Amino acid sequence: MRGTYAGDRDAPLAGRAGVGQARAMSEHFDVLIIGAGLSGIGAAYHVQDKLPGLTYAILEGRERMGGTWDLFRYPGVRSDSDMYTLGYPFRPWMGDEAITSGASILAYIEETAKAYGIDEKIRYETRVRRVSWSSGDALWTVEADTPGGPVTLTCRYLLSCCGYYDYEGGYTPDFPGAEDFGGEIVHPQDWHDGVETEGKRIVVIGSGATAVTLVPALTQTAAHVTMLQRTPTYVASRPAKDELSAIARRFLPGPLAHGVLRAKNVLMSIYIYQLSRKKPQKLRRYLIDEAQKRLGDEVQADPHFAPPYDPWDQRLCLVPDDDLFEALRGGSASIVTDQIERFDEAGILLESGQHLDADLVVSATGLKLLPFGGIEIVLDGAPLDLASTYNYKGMMFSGVPNFAACFGYTNASWTLKIDLTARAFCRLIRAAMRRGADSFVPRFDGEPPAPQPLLDFASGYVQRDIHRFPRQGPQRPWRNHQNYVADALDIGLGRIDDGVMRFERARKTEESAA
Repeated sequence: MRGTYAGDRDAPLAGRAGVGQARAMSEHFDVLIIGAGLSGIGAAYHVQDKLPGLTYAILEGRERMGGTWDLFRYPGVRSDSDMYTLGYPFRPWMGDEAITSGASILAYIEETAKAYGIDEKIRYETRVRRVSWSSGDALWTVEADTPGGPVTLTCRYLLSCCGYYDYEGGYTPDFPGAEDFGGEIVHPQDWHDGVETEGKRIVVIGSGATAVTLVPALTQTAAHVTMLQRTPTYVASRPAKDELSAIARRFLPGPLAHGVLRAKNVLMSIYIYQLSRKKPQKLRRYLIDEAQKRLGDEVQADPHFAPPYDPWDQRLCLVPDDDLFEALRGGSASIVTDQIERFDEAGILLESGQHLDADLVVSATGLKLLPFGGIEIVLDGAPLDLASTYNYKGMMFSGVPNFAACFGYTNASWTLKIDLTARAFCRLIRAAMRRGADSFVPRFDGEPPAPQPLLDFASGYVQRDIHRFPRQGPQRPWRNHQNYVADALDIGLGRIDDGVMRFERARKTEESAA
């Protein structure tokens, strides 16, 4: 099953005869995408749009598409990124709300997949466990488990859209005395229909995006909700409906209106992040003062919304229409900044001596990071130590050919970066075919730079597991900059021949020729 780029029909995919033939009993595709979530559906669009002569499939371990937006079912689940930047640029978000629910995002993903025929390319319940690169064949071999048994596929180009966390479960600390608690303890990632909230006294442990989402949503049914945090988070409010949206859509055609809204929100996020780096105390004071205005006199922003770190050292949380602040101001929820001494039968005893009575405890204590869905990567028979590789432009990794991973921004919409990654990967594939190359791979010219963590982020969930991820260097192209405009110029328009990217021919061996 060979394919050629539509704009270069005479160029053979493999570069020369005999290289890259699919092995017997293995189904072959030109491109395989792992994961059918927001990233995978977006990447698939670009593959079929920019590489129309190539065959591709999406391998999804779960029984449904949607990824994060299908997995998480806790009350109030939503994105704190606006839909003008979280949505796909090729299919503008036309809903009224810029900050919308998880169910709406899932429906948007499903509708997009159906609109472009991408849904027909998904193979569900195909859990990839191992991928192996052969330099002799210039092929990836993908081994996966299905309900019908193991399957093996081969491909020329492999794109991971698995996200960065463990789908099997979130992170919950070992709470002293948890076994003595008479109620239920549930992690938001494990939320199920049997969790009872009606009339319950609920304690939500956490201060991040999940906690600030859960608290106002749970007040709709609970007797009372307490948000218990060890360390505060900066929380900002914005309208769920973009004030500029109605004006833009009234006077501009739909796609142009969307472009204006998208550009405005991109530039605003960049401005806020840059302000946090250059004038952290100014932004800190602004965020705390704004929180106090929304809380009124009932709750003090300091200490509950005054973290000891600078803005964007950890993720800044966004709430729509003041919903968290309204719940605290109205008394249906309360906030406590303290540390847990131990659980007992009736609730939680804090180090200050205060006791929080509870029937239900929700442990919104973070995720477990897991690079590439825990898939084993093998290069020419040797297992790859991911932590020894370096990130290249936030999408590829040193010494790993024909492979990219979608990894979004931490300070802006996830989709902004994954869209750039998918476009750039397609651009590299076209460049390889034009040159008659079998593979493209970033390699060092000389000694690698001093290693640094892939994410410069102080959040606990990052610090626990970031050592398992590839590293980065101090500057481009080995630096993962959190700046969409810079990335758009570099990844989208920058030179492919940058002194790092190598285009190579397959190294035939006796084994691969057999």
